[in-house]
Amino acid sequence: MIKTIPEVIFENEHFVALNKPAGMLSIPDRTQSEPSLKDLLIQKYGSIFTIHRLDKETSGIILFAKDEETHKYFSKQFEERSVEKFYVGLVHGSLPDKSGTIDAPIMEHPIFKGQMVVNKNGKPSVTDYTVMEDLSKYSLVKFQLHTGRTHQIRVHAKNIGHPLVCDPLYGDGKPVMLSAIKKKFKLSKHDDEERPLLNRVGLHSYQLKFNDTEGNAFDLIAELPKDIRALLQQLKKNQYN
Repeated sequence: MIKTIPEVIFENEHFVALNKPAGMLSIPDRTQSEPSLKDLLIQKYGSIFTIHRLDKETSGIILFAKDEETHKYFSKQFEERSVEKFYVGLVHGSLPDKSGTIDAPIMEHPIFKGQMVVNKNGKPSVTDYTVMEDLSKYSLVKFQLHTGRTHQIRVHAKNIGHPLVCDPLYGDGKPVMLSAIKKKFKLSKHDDEERPLLNRVGLHSYQLKFNDTEGNAFDLIAELPKDIRALLQQLKKNQYN
């Protein structure tokens, strides 16, 4: 259980930007099942305001406001899409087009609650993408969100036939194992079974660009987490096996 406040990327008297680890709730869930990032911030600051959120399994940059005025301002900025949001994701396969725009409306799945689907009757949803590294079986892709639909990148990645790795809702949900990448893989004698290189949705909130209430420009980045970096290292090492 994570009980310490994660890395602070930037902080002033009005807001704080943090690098949320994967596996941590942004805000409390309905059942208060575990401490969320917001709970930890309330303990530290007394009061804190939610501006936006990340899925539990998604790591990366997230903003919280320290006062009502800042909260109101940033909420409007996100709503009006004035904040530029960039994510980095690891997807299955090699994309034929190394950059493009996915313009596909999204709605909630009519049967499976909590799951989204591309449908002509859905809300307009637009995602730009650029392949950062083509690693044959996998690709590291930078996504820019122009709308803020639930699971937007995950749904759009599936829609173009390259779902995010380890995605249980929109992909195969299988962990990425070294034995699947390395040809002559041997289990260490200290291990009874192989541990996954990655066992959570391969998505990271990488960058936010915005202006604050005083018009100052910010360009904040959360570097890739250890699990994704370690997987990339192995993929590059064993790319041609």
